[in-house]
Amino acid sequence: MKTWLITGASSGLGRLMSERLLARGYRVLATVRREQVMADLQQTYGERLQVIALDLAHTASIAPAIKRAFAAVDRIDVVVSNAAYGLFGAAEELSDAQIERQIVTNLTGSIQLIRAVIPFLRQQGGGRIAQVSSEGGQVAYPNFSLYHATKWGIEGFVEAVRQEVASFGIDFLLVEPGPTATNFGAGLDVADALEVYRDNAAGQLRQAIFSGDFTIAGDAGKCVTAMIATLDQPSMPLRLALGSTAYQNIETALESRLAELRGQRDVAFGADV
Repeated sequence: MKTWLITGASSGLGRLMSERLLARGYRVLATVRREQVMADLQQTYGERLQVIALDLAHTASIAPAIKRAFAAVDRIDVVVSNAAYGLFGAAEELSDAQIERQIVTNLTGSIQLIRAVIPFLRQQGGGRIAQVSSEGGQVAYPNFSLYHATKWGIEGFVEAVRQEVASFGIDFLLVEPGPTATNFGAGLDVADALEVYRDNAAGQLRQAIFSGDFTIAGDAGKCVTAMIATLDQPSMPLRLALGSTAYQNIETALESRLAELRGQRDVAFGADV
């Protein structure tokens, strides 16, 4: 019976993943900000579900919570760093407090979570860490500048740490969903709009999202199925794009960056000694 630790398990992909894993007979340690939101699953699955109160924004609480989680079971096979939310607004529209909260939750909190679990995974001989990122870890939309800063940031962190801990049997998966039908939109922290942005790219995206015209093609259940299947494979990729929107946007961005890079080859080589 595998044991999974999932942060942000109260809703969205984290909740769906918890439900799927428990239904398969796995054991789940779920971190949530309010323990009562998992009461229904606890009633159904009993001791196979353990709920741990944790808010990643309170970074000092992460290491003690992780210590309790590993002390409660013999082994944790997979850690899913899923807790996050979106901050929406042009960079000029955002407040300092909004920026700080976005970074501490999505980036600093995820970094400290990974740092906290590594010693335990190393001591038990290995394990897997899935960091839920986004297509927004490789592409960018207007009005999501700070969200992208956290997702691009955590992807760079994971790429480096993966190399540091590979010899200990610890592996990583970066999950990159595109726009997916979850409650992500309901949890958006939306900045007050400035009139000057009304008719440009930022204003046009704001209008599309809040009028319902923005296309959301991803299916949350199918995303979770793909995540679990990938994490169950003997060998897995570093990145997993989920949804046609994510695949197409990432492919276009990578091709564009590669073409731009190749056009600079002579300039780049000319900067050598």
